[in-house]
Amino acid sequence: MSQTLLLVDDDTTILNSIGRYLERDGFEVLLETRGHPALATFEAHRPEVVLLDLKLPDVEHLEILERLRDWNASVILLTGHADVPTAVEAMQLGAESFLAKPVELDHLSAVLKQVLEKNRLLRENERLRQGGTAAEGLEALGVSRGMRELAEQIEMLSASERTTVLLTGESGTGKGWVARMLHGLSPRGRRPFVEVNSAGLTPTFLASELFGHEKGAFTDARERRDGLFLEADRGTLFLDEIGEMSLDIQPRLLNVLETRSFRRLGGSEELHADVRLIAATNRNLSERVEDGRFREDLFYRLNVASLHLPPLRERTDDDRLALLHGLLAGLRKEIPGSADRIHDDALDVLLSYRWPGNIREMRNTLERALIFSAGGEEIRRTHLPADLVRRGGTSRSKGFQPRTLEAVEARHIERTLLHHRGNRTHAADDLGIARTTLINKIRKYELDL
Repeated sequence: MSQTLLLVDDDTTILNSIGRYLERDGFEVLLETRGHPALATFEAHRPEVVLLDLKLPDVEHLEILERLRDWNASVILLTGHADVPTAVEAMQLGAESFLAKPVELDHLSAVLKQVLEKNRLLRENERLRQGGTAAEGLEALGVSRGMRELAEQIEMLSASERTTVLLTGESGTGKGWVARMLHGLSPRGRRPFVEVNSAGLTPTFLASELFGHEKGAFTDARERRDGLFLEADRGTLFLDEIGEMSLDIQPRLLNVLETRSFRRLGGSEELHADVRLIAATNRNLSERVEDGRFREDLFYRLNVASLHLPPLRERTDDDRLALLHGLLAGLRKEIPGSADRIHDDALDVLLSYRWPGNIREMRNTLERALIFSAGGEEIRRTHLPADLVRRGGTSRSKGFQPRTLEAVEARHIERTLLHHRGNRTHAADDLGIARTTLINKIRKYELDL
């Protein structure tokens, strides 16, 4: 996906020459000759970088820069030599850099790379900060084709930072984690990520949480309060369990999504917020629409892009294995010196168990096992809850299932490679064979790693 850049200059010669150069360099270039249209273009497309002429005929001084920085834009200024003092002032207001005209294109390319890399590192840092301890990175979703496709969809939706996303799936399947990934990987990653759960809240309290209230709007409203939409301005609002939202509030939410404006409870002032909404539910919203418990128009407005997270029992053994190791790596950061691997007997139990509580239950089980295996090098069957061992040991099969030696060998090689995240040298060492032998066996068994 090409990166988008907004070029603003009232000199059409500069506009065309730099624009052509940047397009050859792989950018999608948006062109504007005036300041106010440039603001509208930025708000509509959210380009990664803005190249901004310091002097435009329809604005005063640094007005456009100040507006762009309010939107967290990365701005590089284009300036004449006589305007260098003003450019220095602009740097103090938050511009990334300035280039003197006539612009040296090689220098421009180098500055752009620096700014884009800085933005990438800032988003990555925010992703790590927001992502919690459980297996950072989209690779934690799994290794099967279905889960890799899901990871690709998350990446694409992260870039489309205004699109509303609806996450569906059973409780504990990682909807909150995916919501934080969608935010952290997006251009909004440096802005607030605000979460609210619709379940169990009265209509008045939830409306107050979302939109705020004026003093005296209801019995306990002793002072004015801003809601979460304002708190999440220029960031992301994650609305969990949206299927439980009262019909009384649903029209107000629909209005915000369509107009980006709202009023506090008891207020008359029209407020605005630039918020990306991510909603999640473990309910079937289509059925709730048919039952009259969820508005059809709101459902279609939320369901612009839908991602379904399957329960663990429907994921492949390879996906569950990748998740186990990812969760284990995250937990070991919290419990230093704990076991760093899972014994084969324990692994068989963990892979055969159906995990009704999904990822949340799996993480809690691993945390318990690490605590009970303190001082040991690996998690063993005895470190797992007895009830889980009993149910896990019998859930996939009853009795002995014969398999060929080749099938056993292929499965063992596959597990070893997954344990080492595809590193063939380390896997070969563990298996006690040469690396070339391992590569030949991977080809023989057609292992997709």
